[in-house]
Amino acid sequence: MQKDYYKTLQVAKNATKDEIKKAFRTLAHKYHPDKQTGDEAKFKEISEAYSVLSDDKKRAEYDSYGRVFSGGGSAGGGQQGQGFGGFDFSGFQGGFGQGGFEGVDLGDIFGDIFGGGRGGIQRGRDISIDLEISFKEAVFGVERRVLLTKTSVCDSCSGTGAEKGSELETCKGCNGNGKVHESKSSVFGTFTSVRACGECHGTGKVPKEKCKTCKGARVARKEEEVVIRVPSGINNGEMIRLTGGGEAVAGGDTGDLYIKIHVHQDKNFHKEGSNLITSLSVKLTDALLGGEYTLQTLDGDAIVVKVPQGVSFGEIIRVKGRGVPSSLSSRGDLLIKILIDMPKKLSKKSKDAIGELKQEGI
Repeated sequence: MQKDYYKTLQVAKNATKDEIKKAFRTLAHKYHPDKQTGDEAKFKEISEAYSVLSDDKKRAEYDSYGRVFSGGGSAGGGQQGQGFGGFDFSGFQGGFGQGGFEGVDLGDIFGDIFGGGRGGIQRGRDISIDLEISFKEAVFGVERRVLLTKTSVCDSCSGTGAEKGSELETCKGCNGNGKVHESKSSVFGTFTSVRACGECHGTGKVPKEKCKTCKGARVARKEEEVVIRVPSGINNGEMIRLTGGGEAVAGGDTGDLYIKIHVHQDKNFHKEGSNLITSLSVKLTDALLGGEYTLQTLDGDAIVVKVPQGVSFGEIIRVKGRGVPSSLSSRGDLLIKILIDMPKKLSKKSKDAIGELKQEGI
């Protein structure tokens, strides 16, 4: 029965090479026989499909004739390769992590199986926290200091793992190379991987006398104050990333700190882009004849708002440069929406005056 390689990789027939590669990476990671979710038969199928569809010549033959004549697979069965159920895995000979098999970095796909990963560099854990700020602080920015208990570089030894004054000696675990070679078996045979030495953390040196604080681990659990600078104009739900603010790991990179911002609402102001929006209630007579009102701004000072004669309900009065700071010298505007207070009760004198206005057609 003819095999549908596109169906095997779960891609469309007009899929690009990048889409095919991405599909193979996902499925190979899932079905590799050395993983808990592995399926040897399924893995052979997707590998065979990828070997054909990733090669322009083979793919063209397959699309035209339903089989491949140039080697490496056949939709009608009867593969010409050697080993592993008849499929030719010669494309893997470039080695894991060295970009073999039609440009797919198998060290990236199977790094957790064969060890080492890409570059073998460890990385500390990221930390995520929540920070609540007021609306005013969100508009103008604020600096906050928080205490975090996390794994950090040891202060006593500055991350060397050695007691002060202690000399370093050659690591016996790796003979000073900083790397350890490991051999592991898989369905493809025996593979050798390289990882950083766990005793010296890749430095090739260990202290003669270990630091009493971290016991030579180079990192220690401690409480640390972190300064968080919240930029002006930040929105509710946005994240701030502090590179290197996460947890440290010996011989590797420090993780990052992510701060999710929660902004409290303000009863008088809200934000639209770089502009601040507020409202101002005026009397009916001031709406008709004009007037002046004092308005407390978000900055903390008061300004005089001149209400023009004949202003309409919902009309906007713009005050330039009183909005959200967008740079050191630039700010948005303050937009004041006019609301008109309609009197609920009228005296006889007021009714007579309004009646006269009505007669005039006003």
